[in-house]
Amino acid sequence: MPFSTEIEDALAHPSPLLRRFSALIEPTDDVRLREMTRRSATLTRHHFGRTMRLFAPLYVSNECVNNCTYCGFSRDNPILRTTLTVPQVVTEARHLHGLGFRNILLVAGEHPKFVSDGYLQECLDALRPFVPTLALEVGPMEDPQYAEIVSHGAEGLVVYQETYHEPTYRQLHTAGPKKDYRWRLDCPERAYRGGFRRIGLGALFGLADWRVEAMSLAAHLEYLLKHCWKAQFTVAFPRMRPYAGNYQYSPDPDLFLSDRALVQLVSAFRLVFPQVGIVLSTREPANLRDALAPLGITHMSAGARTEPGGYTGAGHDDLHLTVRGRRVEMSTKTGCERATEQFQIHDQRSPSEVATALRALSLDPVWKDWDDAILDPSPLP
Repeated sequence: MPFSTEIEDALAHPSPLLRRFSALIEPTDDVRLREMTRRSATLTRHHFGRTMRLFAPLYVSNECVNNCTYCGFSRDNPILRTTLTVPQVVTEARHLHGLGFRNILLVAGEHPKFVSDGYLQECLDALRPFVPTLALEVGPMEDPQYAEIVSHGAEGLVVYQETYHEPTYRQLHTAGPKKDYRWRLDCPERAYRGGFRRIGLGALFGLADWRVEAMSLAAHLEYLLKHCWKAQFTVAFPRMRPYAGNYQYSPDPDLFLSDRALVQLVSAFRLVFPQVGIVLSTREPANLRDALAPLGITHMSAGARTEPGGYTGAGHDDLHLTVRGRRVEMSTKTGCERATEQFQIHDQRSPSEVATALRALSLDPVWKDWDDAILDPSPLP
């Protein structure tokens, strides 16, 4: 049975593991929180050593057919859009490779015309010779599509539910295929059946009550660890940031995940899921990322840009608007425009600066942790 048919029962009748997790995210005093963080750091060092895997997102398209009221790429936002050609994707990836990255996450809005069948496969084929770890964060697919993507070199898939609170989900997703809450909820299981070895889960904190989101995310992770046990899983807790259409965004105080609560949440997940990776993005400020890094984080992005062509300017010669998902040419162009970002990042440090900060914390930045040669059956010379 897929998780979409199990989630209500899992939350109504929590397992012993979920009951323990629930207790860990209840309001607590400073003494207990310090003890949680100490134990979290100890468990992280035990299972992951002093390593921190670094990755970079590479946005290939900001086209989208979905209307999601919290997203800069939302279909009806009058933003500047572009989809990179495959050579332009290679240009962006070569730039990231030169900065040290060997782990790249390809990100795209959901649009069947612009990010069409075959496009992602061509991108993967072009990047695979020099990028050993490739992952995707794109619209949900069917099992056979995932299997084909895997055959072209993708090993990781990131799919955040955005919000696990179904009434809120339906309210925030007003048009497009993303409206289907259960289709998205079961995406990690389809990805697993398609052959993905690494799967990332998460919720976008700030859309619904953070403890409700955390319990649902923990229930989802517990289910997948039981039923999709051959894959490696990571979790992430991205918090809402200003975005196109709402650059004046300020968090709802009733839903806000505070810095202190984020520390508690990271520690709670580490204590209950000691061998699961935890991801922290550049949405967060540099000082908070540095403080969280030793406590339980295992993966960090660095030097991120959230628009297509954000690293090199690739694709800016084909900027356009869309109306209800259809391309509309701009009446005038100054030549200075850039594609619109999905959201504003907070940590503006370069990858080398992030790596230096990690070393100052006695952590070892890891740029590469996989190579196809590991699975090469050829005998050693």
